[in-house]
Amino acid sequence: MGFIGQKDPEYPDFELNGKAAMVTGSSRGLGKWMALALAKAGADLVVTYCNEKEEAETTAAEIRGMGRDCLTVRLDLSDLNSLDQAMAEVESHYGGLDILVNNAGVNRQKDALEVTPQDFDFITSVNLKGAYFCSQAAAKMMIPRGGGKIINLASAAAFLVRRNITISVYAMTKAGLVMLTKALAAEWATHKINVNALAPGYFTTPLTAERLQDPVFRQNVVDSTPWGRVGEAGDIMGAVVYLASSASDFITGQTLCIDGGRTVL
Repeated sequence: MGFIGQKDPEYPDFELNGKAAMVTGSSRGLGKWMALALAKAGADLVVTYCNEKEEAETTAAEIRGMGRDCLTVRLDLSDLNSLDQAMAEVESHYGGLDILVNNAGVNRQKDALEVTPQDFDFITSVNLKGAYFCSQAAAKMMIPRGGGKIINLASAAAFLVRRNITISVYAMTKAGLVMLTKALAAEWATHKINVNALAPGYFTTPLTAERLQDPVFRQNVVDSTPWGRVGEAGDIMGAVVYLASSASDFITGQTLCIDGGRTVL
């Protein structure tokens, strides 16, 4: 059925066949889940790790088990030389990049009165500076290919904080990623590069497992989440595939909260 004044619609396509995707910090946790989801949708993957080489190889083996190609690369986002080396490996192996997920991030939970300049530099060097220059390097490879998709991992902490959760620097960097997403989206739209962000709430990952094992803390999280639970792998998998696929071609500069409604309260 046609639409008045318009051509027949093109139905959404979530397949990523033939695409080369890189997920930073994908040896475990959210990064691993997103890498597996992109591979399931058809993409070949670059799995990066900083210290967890064995875990990265396990992730890569699972991806190869899906029939996809996978390159594992060491990447320390606090070191721009490491980034240059990693991107050179990616370009040599795949000839470029179509999808980048800036997932890698760090945190040190301290009261703001106790944060040191070293703490501040450590968190911002990975969460902001690392994501910025990783996006820049990826965009330079995407432009000759006619465009691409960049997905930043922000956080519910970009929009709200709770009493007694001491994450001032982390929250600042994640809020910064939300605005960086908008700025790069506006600047790179002419290159057909979509830049969007995901803002997860609480998920059970290696980084949150210890806190979520505290029954009081976990109950507080559940009570402040309208959906009444913490996130699971499938909750973020669909979102990252959507933003990486052609189904989201007219969406850019946006941040999608994957938090069970946590940020609406």
